[in-house]
Amino acid sequence: MNITDQLLAKYPIISNQVDTKELSVLLRELEKVLRSGATGNIVEFGCYVGTTSLFIRRLLDAYDFMGEFHVYDSFAGLPEKTQADNSAVGEQFKVGELLVPRKTFVQNFKKASLKLPIIHKGWFADFTPEDVPESIIFAFFDGDFYESIVDSFRVCDGKFHKKATIVVDDYANEALPGAARAVDEWLTNHRQFTIRTEASLAIISSCPKT
Repeated sequence: MNITDQLLAKYPIISNQVDTKELSVLLRELEKVLRSGATGNIVEFGCYVGTTSLFIRRLLDAYDFMGEFHVYDSFAGLPEKTQADNSAVGEQFKVGELLVPRKTFVQNFKKASLKLPIIHKGWFADFTPEDVPESIIFAFFDGDFYESIVDSFRVCDGKFHKKATIVVDDYANEALPGAARAVDEWLTNHRQFTIRTEASLAIISSCPKT
Protein backbone atom coordinates (compact mmCIF):
# COMPACT_ATOMS: atom_id res chain seq x y z
CA MET A 1 0.00 0.00 0.00
CA ASN A 2 1.46 3.37 -1.01
CA ILE A 3 1.49 6.41 1.28
CA THR A 4 -1.58 7.99 -0.33
CA ASP A 5 -3.64 4.85 0.27
CA GLN A 6 -2.33 4.58 3.83
CA LEU A 7 -3.39 8.15 4.61
CA LEU A 8 -6.84 7.72 3.09
CA ALA A 9 -7.35 4.53 5.07
CA LYS A 10 -6.22 6.08 8.35
CA TYR A 11 -7.73 9.57 8.42
CA PRO A 12 -11.30 10.88 7.92
CA ILE A 13 -12.53 13.24 5.21
CA ILE A 14 -13.99 16.12 7.23
CA SER A 15 -16.25 17.76 4.64
CA ASN A 16 -18.60 16.79 1.81
CA GLN A 17 -16.86 19.02 -0.72
CA VAL A 18 -14.39 16.35 -1.80
CA ASP A 19 -14.75 12.58 -2.10
CA THR A 20 -12.25 9.77 -1.70
CA LYS A 21 -11.69 9.37 -5.44
CA GLU A 22 -10.90 13.05 -6.01
CA LEU A 23 -8.68 13.21 -2.93
CA SER A 24 -6.83 10.11 -4.08
CA VAL A 25 -6.14 11.65 -7.49
CA LEU A 26 -4.91 14.87 -5.90
CA LEU A 27 -2.57 13.12 -3.46
CA ARG A 28 -1.21 10.70 -6.07
CA GLU A 29 -0.28 13.63 -8.31
CA LEU A 30 1.42 15.38 -5.40
CA GLU A 31 3.23 12.17 -4.51
CA LYS A 32 4.57 11.91 -8.07
CA VAL A 33 6.02 15.41 -7.76
CA LEU A 34 7.57 14.64 -4.36
CA ARG A 35 9.12 11.45 -5.69
CA SER A 36 10.55 13.30 -8.70
CA GLY A 37 13.00 15.12 -6.46
CA ALA A 38 11.80 18.57 -7.51
CA THR A 39 12.42 21.18 -4.82
CA GLY A 40 10.24 24.23 -4.33
CA ASN A 41 6.95 25.24 -2.76
CA ILE A 42 3.28 24.27 -2.76
CA VAL A 43 0.14 26.43 -3.03
CA GLU A 44 -3.54 25.73 -2.53
CA PHE A 45 -6.15 28.28 -3.62
CA GLY A 46 -9.44 27.56 -1.85
CA CYS A 47 -9.08 25.49 1.30
CA TYR A 48 -12.56 25.64 2.97
CA VAL A 49 -12.42 23.68 6.29
CA GLY A 50 -9.04 22.20 5.38
CA THR A 51 -9.82 18.64 4.25
CA THR A 52 -7.40 18.66 1.33
CA SER A 53 -4.94 20.86 3.23
CA LEU A 54 -4.72 18.33 6.07
CA PHE A 55 -4.04 15.45 3.69
CA ILE A 56 -1.49 17.49 1.73
CA ARG A 57 0.32 18.30 4.99
CA ARG A 58 0.33 14.65 6.04
CA LEU A 59 1.80 13.61 2.70
CA LEU A 60 4.42 16.35 2.87
CA ASP A 61 5.42 15.21 6.34
CA ALA A 62 5.70 11.61 5.13
CA TYR A 63 8.24 12.79 2.56
CA ASP A 64 10.05 15.16 4.98
CA PHE A 65 9.18 18.02 2.65
CA MET A 66 11.35 21.07 3.38
CA GLY A 67 9.60 23.67 1.21
CA GLU A 68 6.76 26.05 2.05
CA PHE A 69 3.05 25.23 1.92
CA HIS A 70 0.79 28.26 1.32
CA VAL A 71 -3.04 28.32 1.39
CA TYR A 72 -5.31 31.10 0.12
CA ASP A 73 -8.96 31.61 0.97
CA SER A 74 -11.44 34.43 1.54
CA PHE A 75 -12.82 32.63 4.60
CA ALA A 76 -15.96 34.54 3.62
CA GLY A 77 -17.58 32.03 1.28
CA LEU A 78 -18.03 32.24 -2.46
CA PRO A 79 -17.69 35.54 -4.37
CA GLU A 80 -20.13 36.86 -6.98
CA LYS A 81 -20.70 34.70 -10.03
CA THR A 82 -20.06 35.99 -13.52
CA GLN A 83 -21.85 34.99 -16.72
CA ALA A 84 -19.15 32.37 -17.32
CA ASP A 85 -20.38 30.48 -14.25
CA ASN A 86 -24.05 30.25 -15.15
CA SER A 87 -25.40 26.69 -15.07
CA ALA A 88 -28.89 25.35 -14.51
CA VAL A 89 -27.45 22.63 -12.27
CA GLY A 90 -25.25 25.00 -10.27
CA GLU A 91 -27.82 27.31 -8.75
CA GLN A 92 -26.89 26.24 -5.21
CA PHE A 93 -23.52 27.98 -5.57
CA LYS A 94 -24.37 31.49 -4.38
CA VAL A 95 -22.54 34.42 -2.82
CA GLY A 96 -21.44 33.56 0.70
CA GLU A 97 -21.98 29.82 0.36
CA LEU A 98 -19.25 27.59 1.81
CA LEU A 99 -18.30 30.21 4.39
CA VAL A 100 -15.89 28.89 7.00
CA PRO A 101 -13.94 31.20 9.35
CA ARG A 102 -10.16 31.11 9.37
CA LYS A 103 -10.42 30.06 13.02
CA THR A 104 -12.15 26.80 12.03
CA PHE A 105 -9.41 25.97 9.54
CA VAL A 106 -6.73 26.61 12.17
CA GLN A 107 -8.59 24.54 14.78
CA ASN A 108 -8.78 21.57 12.39
CA PHE A 109 -5.01 21.63 12.01
CA LYS A 110 -4.52 21.87 15.75
CA LYS A 111 -6.89 18.93 16.35
CA ALA A 112 -4.83 16.90 13.89
CA SER A 113 -1.56 18.02 15.54
CA LEU A 114 -0.22 19.16 12.19
CA LYS A 115 1.94 22.13 11.27
CA LEU A 116 -0.12 25.00 9.90
CA PRO A 117 0.48 26.12 6.33
CA ILE A 118 1.20 29.78 5.64
CA ILE A 119 -2.33 31.25 5.50
CA HIS A 120 -3.31 34.14 3.20
CA LYS A 121 -6.78 35.51 3.89
CA GLY A 122 -8.44 37.50 1.12
CA TRP A 123 -10.27 37.41 -2.19
CA PHE A 124 -8.18 35.93 -4.97
CA ALA A 125 -8.73 39.08 -7.02
CA ASP A 126 -6.85 41.07 -4.37
CA PHE A 127 -3.74 38.88 -4.30
CA THR A 128 -0.65 39.79 -6.33
CA PRO A 129 2.32 37.69 -7.48
CA GLU A 130 4.18 38.99 -4.42
CA ASP A 131 1.80 36.94 -2.26
CA VAL A 132 2.91 33.72 -3.94
CA PRO A 133 6.22 31.89 -3.37
CA GLU A 134 8.76 31.28 -6.09
CA SER A 135 9.37 27.86 -7.65
CA ILE A 136 5.91 26.32 -7.28
CA ILE A 137 6.20 22.56 -7.77
CA PHE A 138 2.55 21.76 -7.05
CA ALA A 139 -0.63 23.85 -7.11
CA PHE A 140 -4.21 22.97 -6.28
CA PHE A 141 -6.83 25.44 -7.53
CA ASP A 142 -10.27 25.01 -5.98
CA GLY A 143 -11.88 28.39 -6.61
CA ASP A 144 -15.13 27.05 -8.11
CA PHE A 145 -15.78 30.10 -10.30
CA TYR A 146 -14.23 31.44 -13.52
CA GLU A 147 -12.72 34.62 -12.07
CA SER A 148 -11.29 32.76 -9.08
CA ILE A 149 -9.45 30.27 -11.29
CA VAL A 150 -8.29 33.07 -13.60
CA ASP A 151 -6.89 34.94 -10.60
CA SER A 152 -5.19 31.81 -9.27
CA PHE A 153 -3.34 31.41 -12.57
CA ARG A 154 -2.63 35.16 -12.74
CA VAL A 155 -0.73 35.33 -9.46
CA CYS A 156 1.14 32.05 -10.01
CA ASP A 157 2.03 32.55 -13.66
CA GLY A 158 5.77 32.63 -14.21
CA LYS A 159 6.45 30.97 -10.86
CA PHE A 160 5.81 27.36 -11.81
CA HIS A 161 8.79 25.01 -11.55
CA LYS A 162 9.71 23.23 -14.80
CA LYS A 163 8.40 19.99 -13.27
CA ALA A 164 5.27 21.57 -11.78
CA THR A 165 1.87 19.94 -11.66
CA ILE A 166 -1.31 22.02 -11.39
CA VAL A 167 -4.55 20.34 -10.33
CA VAL A 168 -7.80 22.23 -10.86
CA ASP A 169 -10.99 21.09 -9.17
CA ASP A 170 -14.39 21.06 -10.92
CA TYR A 171 -12.96 21.00 -14.43
CA ALA A 172 -15.43 18.27 -15.36
CA ASN A 173 -18.27 19.58 -13.18
CA GLU A 174 -21.23 20.85 -15.24
CA ALA A 175 -22.49 22.77 -12.20
CA LEU A 176 -19.36 24.96 -12.27
CA PRO A 177 -18.53 25.55 -15.96
CA GLY A 178 -16.37 28.59 -15.26
CA ALA A 179 -13.53 26.44 -13.96
CA ALA A 180 -13.07 24.62 -17.27
CA ARG A 181 -13.34 27.83 -19.27
CA ALA A 182 -10.62 29.48 -17.19
CA VAL A 183 -8.31 26.47 -17.56
CA ASP A 184 -8.83 26.18 -21.32
CA GLU A 185 -8.16 29.89 -21.83
CA TRP A 186 -4.92 29.70 -19.84
CA LEU A 187 -3.73 26.66 -21.75
CA THR A 188 -4.13 28.40 -25.12
CA ASN A 189 -1.30 30.72 -24.06
CA HIS A 190 0.78 28.06 -22.31
CA ARG A 191 1.23 25.34 -24.87
CA GLN A 192 4.19 23.81 -23.02
CA PHE A 193 1.62 22.33 -20.63
CA THR A 194 -0.50 19.25 -21.23
CA ILE A 195 -3.81 18.36 -19.63
CA ARG A 196 -5.72 15.23 -18.74
CA THR A 197 -8.90 14.75 -16.74
CA GLU A 198 -9.45 12.32 -13.89
CA ALA A 199 -12.63 12.32 -11.79
CA SER A 200 -13.69 15.99 -11.87
CA LEU A 201 -10.09 17.21 -11.82
CA ALA A 202 -7.90 18.73 -14.50
CA ILE A 203 -4.28 17.62 -14.13
CA ILE A 204 -1.95 20.02 -15.88
CA SER A 205 1.68 19.11 -16.32
CA SER A 206 4.67 20.82 -17.89
CA CYS A 207 6.06 17.43 -18.83
CA PRO A 208 5.87 16.75 -22.58
CA LYS A 209 3.56 14.06 -23.89
CA THR A 210 5.20 10.74 -24.51
